Amino acid sequence: MHLLYDLGIWLYGLILRLISPFHAKAKLWVEGRRGIFIRLEQTVESGSHPIWFHFASLGEFEQGRSVMEGIKKKYPNEKILITFFSPSGFEVRKNTPLADYVFYLPADTSRNAGRFLDIVQPKLAVFTKYEYWYHYFKELDRRQVQLLMISSIFREEQVFFKWYGGFFRSILKRVTFFFTQNTDSVLWLKSIGITQAGLAGDTRFDRVVELPKQRRSIAEVEDFLLGSGVVLVAGSTWEPDEQLLAELLSAQKGLKIILAPHEIHDSHIRDVQQLFPKSLLFSQYATYNAVEKQQATVLVIDNIGMLSSLYGYGQLAYIGGGFGAGIHNTLEAATYGLPVIFGPKYAKFQEAVDLIEVGAGFSISTVAELFEVFEALQHHVKLENASFASAKYVKEKAGATQIIMRYLADFL
Repeated sequence: MHLLYDLGIWLYGLILRLISPFHAKAKLWVEGRRGIFIRLEQTVESGSHPIWFHFASLGEFEQGRSVMEGIKKKYPNEKILITFFSPSGFEVRKNTPLADYVFYLPADTSRNAGRFLDIVQPKLAVFTKYEYWYHYFKELDRRQVQLLMISSIFREEQVFFKWYGGFFRSILKRVTFFFTQNTDSVLWLKSIGITQAGLAGDTRFDRVVELPKQRRSIAEVEDFLLGSGVVLVAGSTWEPDEQLLAELLSAQKGLKIILAPHEIHDSHIRDVQQLFPKSLLFSQYATYNAVEKQQATVLVIDNIGMLSSLYGYGQLAYIGGGFGAGIHNTLEAATYGLPVIFGPKYAKFQEAVDLIEVGAGFSISTVAELFEVFEALQHHVKLENASFASAKYVKEKAGATQIIMRYLADFL
């Protein structure tokens, strides 16, 4: 089976190299790994034995952030090395002050894994949520380097729990300890003979619970919202989300939307501006005249990094992605006490399931359902109850980082 796995890794890299001249993300993926071992040898201090954190992308980085902050605070002499699989993680966080070294992860081949670990010689490896790489895990195990999985989550339909999933189960068995998001995950691991697991929760809660205290004011947003009624902050939206929001806006007088699309390349921003004729671009806000600002109903955020502060300006939040691969981060909105609306593809996200259960999350599939939820939340009591439940949920779920740090205290 591992030969098929190796073939799959090779084919994936080949496809990305073939399409890289025509696809921006594929180009970054390929170019970011070119000469990677030379750069590692030139950059990573010999004998430093860093703690290695690996993240698939930006969302997983946020799950590991609080643990890295904890290490930096309690063990300031420890070096931290971060690797990313995706350009959307690396390109945004390549200069993070939390790490001493940041790189792309070389493709998971036996040769790459051995060469990477020969250079880095990590003291400890920490992977997040879903990232399971056969050769890296095998090589860490062979070298007796502890491998922790944080914010792990497992479900019945995953390949690990199928009769044909033996190869993938063998990857999991290389992990020293799993810190899981829920009790079900511990039980699913136990069902395949893996007992080195315990409930910790999702480390993202420990970061997002602090966001309202760290929130920065944004003058352009405050000016845009002067005299506004209801404010909806839409985060990480895709085209299907934006189509629904355009219909909602056309039917709701006094509504203003702060819209932060997931993709901010020029062509998509132009599409957004066409969809919302009375929209302003954040990057050009100073160039608009008083009349344009007064008439505007949508502020389009055409940059990255502001969303966690923007939610503080809303009464409601809409989180994108629910009509595609899955919804984006709901917790950054929930920590401000915002009721959270999202599309139908949320089942893989425990926090979304939980928010619905406590009355703070609302899944919609059609524009009619969006209208219905929006209208319901215009009632003061309904809005107040949903807001209270949202903030309370985040506060009660914090604490995973402390559990992980207690484990690390014994090791470090």
